[in-house]
Amino acid sequence: MTHTLEPAAASANRYLRDTFAPVREELTATDLAVAGHLPEYLDGRYLRIGPNPIDDPGDQHHWFLGEGMVHGVRLRDGQAQWYRNRWVRSASVAEALDEPVRGEPGHLDFPANTNVLEHHGRTLALIEAGAPPYELTHELETVGPCDFDGTLPSLPGRPGYAAHPHRDPETGELHAVSYNWMRGNRVAYSVLGTDGRIRRSVDVEVHGSPMMHDFALTEHYAVILDLPVTFDIATATADVPRLVRPLVRGVLNRVIGRNPLPEPVIARIARGGGSATFPYRWNPDYPARVGLLPRDGDGSTVRWFEIDPCYVFHTLNAYEDGDTVVVDVIRHPRMFATVLNGPDEGPATMTRLTLDLRTGCAHESSLDQRSQEFPRHDERLTGRRHRYGWAVGFDDGATGDTVLRHDLDAGATQVRSLGAGAEASEFCFVPHPDGTAEDDGVLLGYVHDRAEGRSHLRVLDAATLEDVAAVQLPGRVPAGFHGNWAPEGTDPADAQ
Repeated sequence: MTHTLEPAAASANRYLRDTFAPVREELTATDLAVAGHLPEYLDGRYLRIGPNPIDDPGDQHHWFLGEGMVHGVRLRDGQAQWYRNRWVRSASVAEALDEPVRGEPGHLDFPANTNVLEHHGRTLALIEAGAPPYELTHELETVGPCDFDGTLPSLPGRPGYAAHPHRDPETGELHAVSYNWMRGNRVAYSVLGTDGRIRRSVDVEVHGSPMMHDFALTEHYAVILDLPVTFDIATATADVPRLVRPLVRGVLNRVIGRNPLPEPVIARIARGGGSATFPYRWNPDYPARVGLLPRDGDGSTVRWFEIDPCYVFHTLNAYEDGDTVVVDVIRHPRMFATVLNGPDEGPATMTRLTLDLRTGCAHESSLDQRSQEFPRHDERLTGRRHRYGWAVGFDDGATGDTVLRHDLDAGATQVRSLGAGAEASEFCFVPHPDGTAEDDGVLLGYVHDRAEGRSHLRVLDAATLEDVAAVQLPGRVPAGFHGNWAPEGTDPADAQ
């Protein structure tokens, strides 16, 4: 069953208008029109997710808090066989749509909205900060919460999972760093095996209670970003009744960033719902540092490197180079300091952090000064030396009409404008199966055409950024977060 909801009222909140405005209808379309020629080797699904509020959240809404909606296109034999968009059916979404609840949601239940990928035959919608992933069918219908066959603890105060795992190309395992404000000053590094079960989880002590959206992986280290965007008690308790607010804040001040909350306190907060306000803020008193955790070590073996205050949502890649570790990131000067409902605190630039293992010092250098976000690389090289990276232009808290190709060896950046009125989203790289060059393949990403009021799936040549093909979609794909290519053969349902 799919749904059409009443159009949302106009809002003063920019993250509910224009390119961010939620769509109100779930669509299924087949035999989509294609301009150009789709490469025959593209046999799979392009999936992307983002926030899509199911009800009017009000003018104070934070972009990161909308219910997740997945948009997918099935490509095969040079054709676009279908497009589907579906809300992730958490318990609250199922209730809003008057549907049965899928699976057994726990205390921390949220309609995942941040990343969607394929692992061990499962399509997984991911969210961070403690809530579990949701499993989807091949056709993007919700199965229910996923606990990785019982290996992911679902109790409040446990690490949960992450929105940004990285796959080791040698083993096929997913590595992740998970944070949860209820766990005090602990984050968790985990390894999800190719059997779909978590085989390793290690607690790491950090300064306080930071937001860790991403991390990086090298051959021997997990690269942990302990940066000054932290859980803000005043914001989180703004909706608590005035008479008891001092008591609640006093209790939280004694534990947040220090010790895990007691299970009864966590359960009460979970039952009570809590504020819909995004509770993370820029903290100028919090030290900025990068940690190297040996992949086979425990939390006591992490080595920290101090850096200048900044925030990083996304890493491009990282690798070891002799006595240094190189980490390429998109660096924001700060985050959620003055703009509190979305990421809009100045230019976000491609930056290289070089961690010197001999001296314990970090060196920072600029790779490209254009404002950009959503960096991607050839994921066959995750944790290994890379030459190329791709990103989209990012300005005033939103993506624009440009795609960037970085040649990091040559120190050159190619910029492609997709045209006036085009609004790009993240592009992911799909290699040519017979290619030998690192950039031999295509980029896939959704692009919205403001003039037409519709979106399309754009296919670009990764080496030249020239157009290869465009798949016309029946509606609009709002600005969102992460997308990935799920090749066929990874999901048993395709055999049907």
